[in-house]
Amino acid sequence: MNKNLLTACIKLEQRKTVRFRVNVSGIVQGVGFRPFIYSLAKKYFLQGFVLNNTLGVKIEVEGEREKIKSFLSEIKTSAPPLAVIQRIKYEKLAPLGYAAFEIRKSRKEKEELVPISPDISICHDCLRELLDPEDRRFAYPFINCINCGPRFTIIQDIPYDRSRTTMKVFRMCPDCQVEYEDPSNRRFHAQPNACPVCGPQVMLLDAEGRKARVADPIKEVADRLKRGCVVAVKGLGGFHLACDATSPKAVATLRKRKYREDKPFALMALDVEMIRKFCQVNQDEKNLLFSSRRPIVLLRKKEETPSLAAEEIAPQSKFLGFMLPYTPLHHLLLKEINLPLVMTSGNMSDEPIVYGNEEALPKLGGIADYFLIHNRDIQMRCDDSVLRVFQGKEFPLRRSRGYAPQPIKVKVFFNEPILAVGGQLKNTFCLARGDQVIISHHIGDLENLSALISFEEGIKHFLKLFHTHPKILACDLHPNYLSTKFAEDYVKRLGRGASLIRVQHHHAHIASLMADRGIEGKVIGVSLDGAGMGDDGRIWGGEFLVADYLSFTRLGHLKEVPLPGAEEAIKKPWRMALSHLKGAFGEDGLELALKHLKKVNPDKILMVDKLIKKRINSPLTSSVGRLFDAVSSLIGIRNEINYEGQAAMELEMACDDKEKKSYPFNILKEGEKFMVDPGPTIRSVVADLGKGERGDAIAARFHNSLALIILQSCRLIRERTGLNRVALSGGVFQNMYLLQRVFPLLESANFQVYTHNQVPPNDGGISLGQAAVAHYGRKIKKEQKIKCA
Repeated sequence: MNKNLLTACIKLEQRKTVRFRVNVSGIVQGVGFRPFIYSLAKKYFLQGFVLNNTLGVKIEVEGEREKIKSFLSEIKTSAPPLAVIQRIKYEKLAPLGYAAFEIRKSRKEKEELVPISPDISICHDCLRELLDPEDRRFAYPFINCINCGPRFTIIQDIPYDRSRTTMKVFRMCPDCQVEYEDPSNRRFHAQPNACPVCGPQVMLLDAEGRKARVADPIKEVADRLKRGCVVAVKGLGGFHLACDATSPKAVATLRKRKYREDKPFALMALDVEMIRKFCQVNQDEKNLLFSSRRPIVLLRKKEETPSLAAEEIAPQSKFLGFMLPYTPLHHLLLKEINLPLVMTSGNMSDEPIVYGNEEALPKLGGIADYFLIHNRDIQMRCDDSVLRVFQGKEFPLRRSRGYAPQPIKVKVFFNEPILAVGGQLKNTFCLARGDQVIISHHIGDLENLSALISFEEGIKHFLKLFHTHPKILACDLHPNYLSTKFAEDYVKRLGRGASLIRVQHHHAHIASLMADRGIEGKVIGVSLDGAGMGDDGRIWGGEFLVADYLSFTRLGHLKEVPLPGAEEAIKKPWRMALSHLKGAFGEDGLELALKHLKKVNPDKILMVDKLIKKRINSPLTSSVGRLFDAVSSLIGIRNEINYEGQAAMELEMACDDKEKKSYPFNILKEGEKFMVDPGPTIRSVVADLGKGERGDAIAARFHNSLALIILQSCRLIRERTGLNRVALSGGVFQNMYLLQRVFPLLESANFQVYTHNQVPPNDGGISLGQAAVAHYGRKIKKEQKIKCA
């Protein structure tokens, strides 16, 4: 063929009209994806349409082949910043002769799990407009656009359209409607779009619910806060209780009214410069503070914190939890007051965060002097996330606002949908389907009735929102966990074809870390926490496992001691001090307890000693968390707690960072297995007390000893198994002093060491582990059935 003719034919083929159907899944609703596709299609002179559906985003595009090729390439490389593309499917079709490109109304397709964007902090463009006196949204506390604002907390159903959010009651004014329909505007199809003319409004109420007649409610609130008042402020996922963080009296008032004796309060500051007056902030921490998720970040407190009521805010702590403003309302309030504020969850201690106007007054009326509320309803409550930075990476302690319900990236593929219901404390649940694992927002402690109701409401909402009907449930082994009871009842209601898989607590911890970090195969699992039922029915908590997703072997554990009074021993660490003293010294332990537990009534010590001797309500436990309690009480830090983990946290805070010494311990070998005896450690602690050694030195030596226990135990398991990967999980590994010491020890011994990055090491992460274990259990059973057939 003539060369020129061939070239002409190629060019003609390139200009030939073709049509493609494109399905994009991931976080592609509510993040400006349709406007992006519209603009991209216009750029390449393509025709067709784009719409939201229950699969994600559907595109049909028609035009010249080369232009469509460029269009498809740019979808991947230039998507909006909040979009998370997980999968793109193409299908070539016969051209239909579309006349133009348009955004069509959403449609419902077959049921599919479609990720939903979490709530996003105010973007730079909206913040600029918020503070611009010439802008029509100047000082409007609900300004938002396609790149920021509420998402998860206002969505009622998918596809994500205004009519399926709590914004449906606000009809857009002509100006907002023009923006909403203008493809070149960043509010094009921004579902929460509003302005002072047509959108939500704030109002100020007193403690009796009477509306205050003031020109500027936010300015008035700033004035009241400066005068020492406590104000309930409605935010994205619920109410905060706010007070002036520079006023010891105001903080003390809030503590007293909230019945929160010692647990640290969170803080909010206008900018990082203000935070740096009180805390050390490195670049990684600064980046996390400024991220679109805007979590509470735990930061090292400076030695001197002038003008901040630091001791009242976080008693006995070397850290403060700061966040930056993440809503326009927060920015306006912080700019007006120009002081750091306590911004703690709006609830009575241990209850879920209050999120409805109608419940705020009766529940918070005894705490708050005033209420700054608004009339945009919150569909789903969502507490603030809490993170810290470890080795330059995010290390979550509570994964909630800004993160939930964004899917966790895992390598496991779930052939059947699974609902994993988590544990009893720090509860989260998760839905797993295909390559998506969606972990809920923070629910809390299910022992509280309100939290249990919130847990059940949350599951109902997630099943509706993500169009998932799981027949496989995963739960903890403990029969008395309320999450377990829920799962049992749920499976009974489903009837035939439903199954419940019970997952051992510490196995779930290790599996959650493996899924978090994409680890496959067997690992040395070090799972240390306060309590979890073992497969022998005992209370575990100091476990050295060999584990994969399918199974685990308990190769080592902390030597068991009685837990005198069971639940009472958790609330009263002095009981564990007595128990460990008796474990280390035998009957002489009683005399030592009477000598060193000076603030405890001797009669009570004698009574608990009888419980231990007679084995009355004193189950055995291998818990490392309870060992922390024992040492904390022994050195005079904490005999009774008023929040979970308090004794251990205060023991960590007491550590002298420069202390290098450690205490001895024994590892008792029993065939292929071993037991760690902390008796020598306890005896050394008592010896140091007798010498008048400083408490901060003893606390550090204890931590250093535990790091060495972990190292030696892992070496022992490596010798027997050849495994070299160590997974550290469980609530004890929230302890930064311990992590910062055990990591270099293990790495210098040539171990590959892993800890959490996407989900917490505490019980807030175990639902992920339960789902992974359940999946592999089902998979093996199915394969066995096929082989038998």
